[in-house]
Amino acid sequence: MSRPPRTLRILIADDHEMVRQGLRRVLETHPGWMVCGEAANGIEAVELARQLKPNVAVLDLSMPQMDGLEATRKIRKALPNTEVLILSMHDSEQLIREVLTAGARGYLLKTDAGTVLLSAVESVSRHQPFFTPKVGDLVLRGFLAPASGANASSAHSNLTQREKQVLKLVADGLSNKEIAQTLDLSVKTVETHRSNMMRKLDLHSVAAVVHFGLSRGAIGL
Repeated sequence: MSRPPRTLRILIADDHEMVRQGLRRVLETHPGWMVCGEAANGIEAVELARQLKPNVAVLDLSMPQMDGLEATRKIRKALPNTEVLILSMHDSEQLIREVLTAGARGYLLKTDAGTVLLSAVESVSRHQPFFTPKVGDLVLRGFLAPASGANASSAHSNLTQREKQVLKLVADGLSNKEIAQTLDLSVKTVETHRSNMMRKLDLHSVAAVVHFGLSRGAIGL
């Protein structure tokens, strides 16, 4: 006689509703699994985790108000038995290192989620780490080569306070116009701060700024 499927309560957090719907559809195809809550940002994710006490929290790394990195820290501190699986578009060794240090049990690239999401959740739910081969290679590389953030830290410390604010908002996905409205500046002034910030950090694209911002834990601002 076969055993009944194991009941598993899962919290999902992503700021895109369609992504959450897709995750729910995939996860609930597994017998006994249920999505007990959905959050659109990191603050909601932490609040719902405390209320619902899920077995697994599947968190997008880049979310408004509080990113997945900080949400992971808070969830793991409040609920040591809740495992966290991070979903991200970024395959940065430094970023993966910080996510694991924050307490996440697994790290899954969104490009791989369609094929291995169920395996990833199953693994972390049993308190076992999960990485796809590409991420696993990055983790191994980081283990063999000590972290070297001195240059980035030095460059970041040379930014003005306004440049740090612009850096954070660019990393959060805001346009120059939106940043200007947020900081009560002209678009031209934002463009100047943004150009100076990218030059000092030797960053050459918005993607590079986002990557840097996430790897620095939202710049600590």
